[in-house]
Amino acid sequence: MDYMFAPGFLGTKAPFFMDFVTIVVALLPFLVWFGVGLIRKGYYGFHSFYQILVFITSLVVVGWFEYGVRAGGGFNSFIEGNPRSVTLMLVVLVIHIIISTATTIYWAKTLWQAYGHYQDGSLPGGFSVRHIARAKLTLIGIFLTALTGVWVYLLLFVY
Repeated sequence: MDYMFAPGFLGTKAPFFMDFVTIVVALLPFLVWFGVGLIRKGYYGFHSFYQILVFITSLVVVGWFEYGVRAGGGFNSFIEGNPRSVTLMLVVLVIHIIISTATTIYWAKTLWQAYGHYQDGSLPGGFSVRHIARAKLTLIGIFLTALTGVWVYLLLFVY
């Protein structure tokens, strides 16, 4: 797994895995939004499959990220020599962790309920209004996760 710690491809001092994960996180709202577009075209089954696939892929990427952080010495090793305030970086990191954790739980719940309602035939249908409201909240959480994740990256490796 040495490739994880090779120099990244974004031209910063970040290792490869940080660059890769940051790109995935930054693209995540757009990937999920694409799945919303599938509904507008009437591809209900593919929308369901696609959203579950994006969710599972996100979990795998987060797991790979967590492994990289731990194998790389933890948060402290990534802030060494950084001129930014450790307090600022910790506050932004904690905000990111809270938002991303809550979003992941809510996203999983939304998918689980949608899958059940799709299977019993109430989605699309009577459950759609509630599902759309939950999906909007999930998308807001995903957007905020991406925003704060990129913010953490910028603080650690760019500014």
